[in-house]
Amino acid sequence: MEPGPHSRPAEPGRCVSGSPGAGSAFPASLPSGAGAEPGSRPGTVAAVLPAGGCGERMGVRTPKQFCRVLERPLISYTLQALERVCWIKDIVVVVTAENMEAMRSVIQRYRHKRISLAEAGATRHRSIFNGLKALAEDQPDVVIIHDAVRPFVEEDILLRVVTAAKEHGAAGAIRPLVSTVISPSADGCLDHSLDRGKHRASEMPQAFLFDVIYEAYQQCSDYDLEFGTECLQLALKYSQTKAKLVEGPPDLWKVTYKQDLYAAESMIKEKISQEICVVVNTKDEESAGHLLKEVLKKKLNCVNITSTVLDHTGGDVQNLLTDQCYSFICVNVVSSDFQETQKFLNILEESGLPLLYPVVVVLVHCLDLTLAPLAAKMESLMWIRALAEDMKKRNVLLSGLLLNYSKAWWGFPAICGSLRKEGDKDEQKLQESLQQGASIIAALVKERSSALAGQLLLA
Repeated sequence: MEPGPHSRPAEPGRCVSGSPGAGSAFPASLPSGAGAEPGSRPGTVAAVLPAGGCGERMGVRTPKQFCRVLERPLISYTLQALERVCWIKDIVVVVTAENMEAMRSVIQRYRHKRISLAEAGATRHRSIFNGLKALAEDQPDVVIIHDAVRPFVEEDILLRVVTAAKEHGAAGAIRPLVSTVISPSADGCLDHSLDRGKHRASEMPQAFLFDVIYEAYQQCSDYDLEFGTECLQLALKYSQTKAKLVEGPPDLWKVTYKQDLYAAESMIKEKISQEICVVVNTKDEESAGHLLKEVLKKKLNCVNITSTVLDHTGGDVQNLLTDQCYSFICVNVVSSDFQETQKFLNILEESGLPLLYPVVVVLVHCLDLTLAPLAAKMESLMWIRALAEDMKKRNVLLSGLLLNYSKAWWGFPAICGSLRKEGDKDEQKLQESLQQGASIIAALVKERSSALAGQLLLA
């Protein structure tokens, strides 16, 4: 077994279940519904991630585990999902000899930790066996087997299969069958079909007491090692261990075909677009930033919209970055505030967030078209385009938004008669400008398109 880099990242390995205890890599108490008594400890847990496939069904030259989703290899997302679970002590990635260097590069580039490498065998079962051999010297109590191309696994299902494996010796996630399974005859005609209601699809993750699955692989026939695909069946056949079947969530699907890459990208974009931070330079509740925040809240009612004031220390922003927000709307930035913008971007880059996902930053400039010619204002903001080109290389998608906004539009003294009508008209203009700006921001956040980086848009 070859160790990978163990440097601690800012976020890829950020634990979501608290730090492991000194005597165990498992949390002291289990979440409700996990299927175990509170305070129980299944002991040390490791994971084996077979990643030796060639992606034949994908129809591309690159093995699917190394195909890029939002400019990042698919396997990196799966590693991140496992790393975030503090009680998984070791993660063994099993890759072919020709892809060993590529895997090292992924580990180093995205600062993955607790990762070791083992060389893949000629078949899936032989690869898993090699991964188990890598753990044999310092045996964990429980081992998780998961697919490198199932990136959306959550801690809850991992915990439930591990807990069930501790009790039953083996456990695996299952899902209802979507299509009816049929058996063809030798001449290509229907022989019989299975009752879909009585059968389930076997999914990953699966978990085993280490001794159970290691013994099964040691006794496994060459035929099963060559042609078998189901680890639970090996535990039953060679270790006489009946696996507990655990109902899994819909997100356990496996990236298999080319269209699955687009589905994965869409899911990841949706996930990282659920939080938007509006960065303002004033606490004035009637400022453009606070008004825009309220409009965004109404337009994107399923998205959490927060705000912070950018002070000279950048402290509030640094605190927000730890909450994994990947969309920032900086309001009331003027051309003379280039240094403030650069300071914010430096804080963002140092946080490590852009390492994992493309971060959207929209610089909103308030423009009173009655006072400043549009062409002159656009010219004064051309620095955004040059800065955006540089930031795009660092996975930050920077764009500018000109918001047609006059302070006179807000709180206009609608006293009576014509003044009241004029005030209503100006307030309507303000709302229209804010609504258009919010729509543009929503599109930039949702799409995360590098083609729009550096653009100056007008609301």
